[in-house]
Amino acid sequence: MHDIIEQLQQLNQPVPVPLELPEFDDIVDVEEQLLLPLPADLKEYLLEVSNVIVGSLEPVTAVDPQSHTYLPEVAAYAWSIGLPRYLVPICQLGDSFYCMDEEGLVYFWEDGHLDEDDYWESFWHWAEEVWLPS
Repeated sequence: MHDIIEQLQQLNQPVPVPLELPEFDDIVDVEEQLLLPLPADLKEYLLEVSNVIVGSLEPVTAVDPQSHTYLPEVAAYAWSIGLPRYLVPICQLGDSFYCMDEEGLVYFWEDGHLDEDDYWESFWHWAEEVWLPS
């Protein structure tokens, strides 16, 4: 996990207006809006590297409510089109989502279907296999 965090930080693409990292209180606010606790890996990502821009995927963020990656807004949309309420979206691709369950397993939900046989063990496995290569 620490190696992946380092990789993400090294590959961060500079942008005119960099993203901010949330404070712990921002994470609590997000959990209160979602009415769900966030998996530990997702919290760690949000607190440590949710400010990096790497590849073509844009995982969720927890600071700017106006951002298209703001987790409560992404979740509200995902749930409104059928993503099961117990899953927390971590990255949106059109109307498809990478999402996490309460144990921290990451799945891909597409066209109303969740393939529970194909998943990543953690946010960090997903980041290494999917986000970094994007």
